[in-house]
Order: sequence, then C-alpha cells, then structure tokens
Amino acid sequence: MQAVTSPALPVPPSGASGNIVLAINPAASFGRTRHAGHQAAGCFRAAGWDVVVLEAEDYGALADMVDRALGGTGVAALVVVGGDGVVHLGVNALAGKHIPLGIVPSGTGNDVARLLNLPLHDTTAACRQALAALAFGGRKIDVGRVTVEGRTTCFAGVLSAGFDAAVNERANSWRWPRGKNRYNLAMLRELVSFGPIEYRVTADGRQWRQRALLISVANGQSIGGGMRITPEAAPDDGWLDLFVVRPLSRLRFLAVFPKVFAGNHTDHPAVQIRRVRQVRLEAAGVVAYADGERLGELPVDVEVVPGGLRVLA
Repeated sequence: MQAVTSPALPVPPSGASGNIVLAINPAASFGRTRHAGHQAAGCFRAAGWDVVVLEAEDYGALADMVDRALGGTGVAALVVVGGDGVVHLGVNALAGKHIPLGIVPSGTGNDVARLLNLPLHDTTAACRQALAALAFGGRKIDVGRVTVEGRTTCFAGVLSAGFDAAVNERANSWRWPRGKNRYNLAMLRELVSFGPIEYRVTADGRQWRQRALLISVANGQSIGGGMRITPEAAPDDGWLDLFVVRPLSRLRFLAVFPKVFAGNHTDHPAVQIRRVRQVRLEAAGVVAYADGERLGELPVDVEVVPGGLRVLA
C-alpha cells in the first residue's frame, strides 16, 4: 500500500473542482482483482481528489448507479475498474459527453486498455496515468455506434459477428476453466461444428454477399485478450476496420491462429481488411458481441462517431 500514498502521484491542477466517480466491477477476472477498485480509490484520494465509489455485482445495477451519479454536478471523470465489460458500461455512459473516461484494467481480456496503451494489472500505475491525463483533459477517440434489435449502443474496441462471437457464447456458458484458457478451449470446441456463414454486407453504400467464418467491425485492434485482428486500426482516425476471414479448413485455421497474436496474419489470402464509415451486417442466427458484451442477433447497423469519447490516456 506504500504506492497508494506515494507523494509522486499527480495532484489536481490548480483550480480543479469536482470529484472522481469510480465504478468497480468486483467480479472482474473472476473476482481475483476485487481489491483493485478500493486500491484505486486510495490512489485518487491520496492525490487530493474526492472519490465517489460505486460497486455492484450486477451489471445493470451498476449502470443505473453510474447514470445517477453522472446526472449530478461536479463530476470531473468517470473511472472504471475491471475488464472490457465495465469499460463498455463506461463508454455508453459517456459517449457524446465532455466527461472523460478513465480505465484501471483488472479484467481478463482488457482489449480496450491495450488499445490505449494503459498499464495492465498494475493499479497504481494505471491510476497515475489517469491522473496525469486528467490534468490536461485527456484525449478524444472514435466510437462505434450500433443499432441492433431496436436498441442503440456504442463500443470502443471491436464488434464481432461470427466464429469469435460464437466462441464468446460458448465460453460465457461455462463456469470452468477461468481466465484466458476458457476462451481458448471454447474456441477449440467450437471448431468441431462451426461452418461458414452466408452474410449480406452493406458498407458505405456498396452491397455484396460474403461467405466467411467471421466478420468483425473494429475501432480497436484486438479481441480475446490480445488477438490483434486489425493491428493497423487507430481509434482516432475517423474510420472503422471491416475484418473478414473467408472459409478455411480447420487445419488451415489452426495454422493461421497463432499469427493473430502478433498481427502477422494480415497477408493471408483468406483475410481481408477494409476501412469503412458505415456497415450493415445481415445473417441468419448470428449473434453480435462488442467489447466482449452480447448485443443481440444480426442484422446490425454500425457507424463511426469521430471523437465521440474523451478518455484519460
């Protein structure tokens, strides 16, 4: 705990006012890092900020608490503690607003934190970086805005609709194993029965039919805890990256898979990446996920919102 009271922590800038709303997901990384939220609160208080701590086991309850807290006055920042799920909550609470979002990564995947080059599983370092960014207001990044099943939501990282989303569906239904191994085992199990999907794609006014194993729409670079599917994606360029993997045999897919972690798969003939501003995906019986959260079944309409979110990074 010495790091929490370190005098090297950045202090509020002269004339700063308000408080930091800290939203904690105590179940992140299967509860192994539930101490991280209260350690973060100590870091911010030691730096001279007033902190409002919000904590709930239920995602919906936490979202309601965050909305109520942001509806008041004097909020300098919302900081979320957990993985991509609680980051998704923060993105949707703040998209289009001037209040910045800070992230203390303590989940399993942390793909949005990776996108922003935030310290992983180092609470004090993440707090120090958030405080330093808060001194100058942070930076703006794009968000993807999705309409699915009559609802509109936003994401900061990647929307997936295909094999990787099916893996998420399977992994989320398991209680064991915990951590990344659950995702990898679910992927191997899904390979046994998964087949190509017939999509209809409409991107920036052009429509075509696409047979593929998966299609993702990326504002970020990675899914599944560091699989860099779109390594050249930038979160502040005003574009989304449409990522397509055309049908492959199981053996060829397994041969390509290890290259994804280093981003060395992009020259494979089955892989296609194009930049788009708007895209509609249609397919029967396919579920979409974004930032690791289940959105609903296709069709989905996705568009980029340039500079739609301010982040402490």
